Amino acid sequence: MKGSEVIQHAEAKLTEVLGKSTHVDSTALISGGCINHSMKLETNVGSFFLKQNQAGPSDLFLREAESLTTLRKAAIRLKIPEVYVATTIDTDQSGILILEFLTIESSNPSFEEQLGQGLAELHRVTKNDYGFYHDNYCGATLQKNQWSNDWAYFFGQQRIWHLINLIENRRGISSHDKSIYEQLLIRLPTLIGHNPAPSLNHGDLWSGNCLFTTNGPALIDPASYFADREFDLALMAMFGGFSRRVWDAYQETYPLANDWRERVSLYQLYHYLNHYYLFGGSYGATAISIAKSYL
Repeated sequence: MKGSEVIQHAEAKLTEVLGKSTHVDSTALISGGCINHSMKLETNVGSFFLKQNQAGPSDLFLREAESLTTLRKAAIRLKIPEVYVATTIDTDQSGILILEFLTIESSNPSFEEQLGQGLAELHRVTKNDYGFYHDNYCGATLQKNQWSNDWAYFFGQQRIWHLINLIENRRGISSHDKSIYEQLLIRLPTLIGHNPAPSLNHGDLWSGNCLFTTNGPALIDPASYFADREFDLALMAMFGGFSRRVWDAYQETYPLANDWRERVSLYQLYHYLNHYYLFGGSYGATAISIAKSYL
């Protein structure tokens, strides 16, 4: 679908959803995404954020919309953009996702404290089991989300082993390395060592998916599911970008177990494997090093 056709499609969908004739007055490209094309739409009824994709999984935007809607219902102090339109992706038509447009503002100490408190409050939202309503995507990688009442099993099979299978098919994996991951999965119940509540996770919580806006701290681009809340925090620690005040506010609101740091690298393993699956390079060596460190 050409650019002009995408705009016409967006106008038609917004008119349908809003119940008011909507026309786009101007557009502005927004950089930063590596999977989708993004732009700001200025219309006669306000500003919107649009993502476009022609080559991703067919339900990519449907699943992102589901995560955003779930987070929005649960969030108290955090801003989650409202979903207006989410369509499927196929070979003949671009999929689009149209969201509330968020205006960026510089960070300040009160926003950082609010972010830590808001994440803690989000993690207090729980289910009886681990998983989510549908499988979804971390980036473009399929995440399996079948409900389970066993966290070690869910993490081992639907996160780590699922990725090992994907990596084996795309990049290959030695029998030695595969046996390391097999040994790790056997030890997971002992390594995890606690029975966490199935907390609502953002699922891809690096600093680029956290914005400071005129309405306070906001979360975007989720890959949500119910999991050990430490899983979100492990990714926060992986690439940095979160101030000490964010971490302190989280701990003050919803204190972590004393031994939570012992599991940080274990949970980061999933993201190193995913990065290796997507991008190759040294992520694979880092992943196997982490796995060996827990044996």
